[in-house]
Amino acid sequence: MVYVALLRGINVGGKNKIDMKILKRTFENAGMTDVVTYINSGNIVFTSEETSRDKISGTLETAIYQDFGLQIKVLIVDRTAFDGIIQALPDTWRNDRETRSDVMFLWDEIDGESVLEKLKVNPEIDTVKYVPGAILWSVDKKSISRSGLSKLVGTKVYKMMTVRNVNTVRRINVLMAEGRS
Repeated sequence: MVYVALLRGINVGGKNKIDMKILKRTFENAGMTDVVTYINSGNIVFTSEETSRDKISGTLETAIYQDFGLQIKVLIVDRTAFDGIIQALPDTWRNDRETRSDVMFLWDEIDGESVLEKLKVNPEIDTVKYVPGAILWSVDKKSISRSGLSKLVGTKVYKMMTVRNVNTVRRINVLMAEGRS
């Protein structure tokens, strides 16, 4: 089956530095195949015969700790779940000069529509949507200082998600579609 591993908090602000070439080897040594990394923020597409996301996550977190000495949370999303997120993502959403559009991938502990109640959404400027496995959030950059998005960092909910912009998510989708399974 084709999966994407989304690593939380690597190569951000000079912290938790991980070289993607070495990380690819780490995944391969942990039994993953067809491993492809995308940009430096911890996006790894791979195939595995294992069907338990929890087992894959545990295996990879252990391997990363052994190879890099870092305790990094790894969120595993399978092809079917990723497809559901992509289908819910409006085609018009972009991450560009005018707009910031993100996908916030959720750990199972907070994955449910009730997570929206824990967010400080400004309905006048934020467009926010829950889809199983993620929150989709878009805001005009000129209004970002008034957005609830700016109040998310540091909250308990924020610690249970990993964020990718829509451009990255669409590229990961292409890489997953090119996977063998």
